[in-house]
Amino acid sequence: MLGRVLCTVLLVGALPSPAGASQGHISVILLGATGDLAKKYLWQGLFQLYRDQVSSGHSFTFHGGALAALEPGQRLMFDVLKKLSCPPDEPPNRCAVLKDQFLKLSQYHQLKTAENYTALNREIETLLSQEGLEEAGRIFYFSVPPFAYTEIAGHINGSCRPRAGAWLRVVLEKPFGHDLPSAQQLAAQLAGFFREEEMYRVDHYLGKQAVAHILPFRDQNRQFLDPIWNRHHVERVEVVLKETVDAKGRTSFYEQYGVIRDVLQNHLTEALLFLIMELPANVSSAQGVVQHKLQAFQALWGLQRSSAVLGQYQAYDSQVQEELPEARGHVSTTPTFAGVLIHSHSLRWEGVPFLLTSGKALDERVGYARVLFRNRAYCPQSGTLRDAGHSQCKPKQIIFYFGHGALNTPAVLVSRNLFQPAMPKDSWKEAGARSDLHIFGQPLSDFYMYSPVKERDAYSVLISHIYHGRKDFFITTESLLASWAFWTPLLDSTSRLAPRLYPGGVENQQLLDFEMVAGGVEFSLAEPAELLHPGGQMPSEFRAIQSQFRQSPLVSAWPEELIARLASDMEAAAVQSVARSGQFHLALSGGSSPVGLFQRLARHHHGFPWQHSHVWLADERCVPLTDGESNFQGLQRHLLQHVRVPYLNIHPMPVHLNRRLCVEEDGGAELYAQDIAALVANASFDLVLLGVGTDGHTASLFPRSEHGLEGAPTVVLTESPVKPHQRMSLSLPLINRARQVFVLVLGRGKHDITTLLSRVGREPHKWPISGVSPSSGQLVWYVDYEALLG
Repeated sequence: MLGRVLCTVLLVGALPSPAGASQGHISVILLGATGDLAKKYLWQGLFQLYRDQVSSGHSFTFHGGALAALEPGQRLMFDVLKKLSCPPDEPPNRCAVLKDQFLKLSQYHQLKTAENYTALNREIETLLSQEGLEEAGRIFYFSVPPFAYTEIAGHINGSCRPRAGAWLRVVLEKPFGHDLPSAQQLAAQLAGFFREEEMYRVDHYLGKQAVAHILPFRDQNRQFLDPIWNRHHVERVEVVLKETVDAKGRTSFYEQYGVIRDVLQNHLTEALLFLIMELPANVSSAQGVVQHKLQAFQALWGLQRSSAVLGQYQAYDSQVQEELPEARGHVSTTPTFAGVLIHSHSLRWEGVPFLLTSGKALDERVGYARVLFRNRAYCPQSGTLRDAGHSQCKPKQIIFYFGHGALNTPAVLVSRNLFQPAMPKDSWKEAGARSDLHIFGQPLSDFYMYSPVKERDAYSVLISHIYHGRKDFFITTESLLASWAFWTPLLDSTSRLAPRLYPGGVENQQLLDFEMVAGGVEFSLAEPAELLHPGGQMPSEFRAIQSQFRQSPLVSAWPEELIARLASDMEAAAVQSVARSGQFHLALSGGSSPVGLFQRLARHHHGFPWQHSHVWLADERCVPLTDGESNFQGLQRHLLQHVRVPYLNIHPMPVHLNRRLCVEEDGGAELYAQDIAALVANASFDLVLLGVGTDGHTASLFPRSEHGLEGAPTVVLTESPVKPHQRMSLSLPLINRARQVFVLVLGRGKHDITTLLSRVGREPHKWPISGVSPSSGQLVWYVDYEALLG
């Protein structure tokens, strides 16, 4: 059947003839062909692809697949196809012919079992053989829930791959996990079936014309932007998506994901990265774009609870109770609004706030990315007597307007007092100035405004890119995991936080206004009493408690309160030491636990006497100091480059001598011990900060280590059971000479070792941390609730 139709289509006279020889046949398989996404966008996008490419030289067939049996599934699918439409500029006759052909080239299949996929492959192969067609490739579009990905991937890989020499493109819809571990698991599963170049992860915002034009705009206007696209000229960057609709009908999804996972982790993050990443030499190079995106991720400060304000519209909880019977009696804390402050420590953007905001049940539907520039001008002449459009006293901004809102169209706007941008005339046109419309309080006449020559739906754009193999418009595994690594700590730290309730719509008034305070964000107004959550304390409201752990003081709280308390105690110790001796010698351990502490010290503790402080390492991995795994590199990235420690007061461990790493004959450990003896009175640090491994190791002193657990107070080379194996560490006797030792323990993964340590005595050969007992007697444990209570 499809073979006869294919011949007819290629010979029909109403269409342009194929361009040259056939470039091969493409089979498009839409999985979830009768679902909501397919009905609203995907079939229309595939029809657009067919209209655009019917004379390209490729032949097509379209296969809709779903779990429904053949007859009801076919009826549902063709009800959708009959409603497909052409744009207004398409001649009606041509539209009718193309639509008729598209329907004839489309077929429904029940795709439920491995046998179903084998049968589909057999049908495609038969068509190719009967018509003498070369296979160009196959597109499998997964418009199905992610829990079905692995099973379907196995069926495709096992029996439905294209012929040798033809390509395979597998299109995946979000969500791609709900945190870093789940995303890693899903990525590993898919990697067992598909190569990276075969996977196209869709973020439909990358298909929105204004978002897709951010990088080309920056590239085409380098001469104007290079001098001003930096911290010296940019006041702030905003990426915003506001919705008037609520989550009714979608609460089962929303309860699992919430606004941060649904919008900020993907759509808004991608738009932000396009704005702040360094430009690759070729902005169309997928590899170059991904590489620079990852570099931008690495430069972002880690997020903590104070980085966000969260809200929930009042009707949400009742909607959850109504739609999810199993949730009755449960009070939802899922946020439907979020405002998040992000910072970068890159040289270009250090100190510039990036604000990401999204929510449901707000006052308008609009999305935009806005770069607001500093204004250093003072204009003594009255504004009514000057050329208003070019006044240097007016705000200077560049806006990538995603759509909806006052403009109701995608647009790029540049303040006239900045520059007139270069825009590609074949795809963007300058819009006429309209003084009756205002945006951010300014008339449109204050801007150069450009809108697309032809508006296109985001899915149509992305489907075209899939056809052309344009990977730069899709999310790679590396980018995905980098994004989840960035957002997961915030999600974890706010999971118990009660969001602010808001009524919804215009009634929100100023209730959701927030402002930047001390490196974080806070709501500007106190929460009205009638909107406060029901009685009873939320876990985040409990105060830090103090007691004993291993006969030493214990401070325990939720992670953010704990880090704040530890940072304050460290500052107090530093101030006291400088008052006593004129200097403060601090030894810091590496690893992931102290990262939040380092960032807290850099952002909030401006009274810390860094000018009089010496910073030492408690341990180091035997890698170059520029290596990402180096403890010093982490310390430099998260703390040292943000505070003013005199250069000569920073003491990295000499693990890299004579172009070799930790070779005993080079004497690196002895050199460090000599430096300590020369600079630190009595080799007694004022404060040593330690962590605890799940095996009970501390610094780089591991169970049953041959060196460092006893003997002289010195510096030793040790062996780690995990890579990189070679380490350098302060010995336990040297640690125990410190005036104070603070031990930081974070996370549920440390609960077992914390419980064990609460029961055992001093056995450093089994658990090195148990041997920490400073002769001064000043040992304090800082343990979060999850590590302490599980």
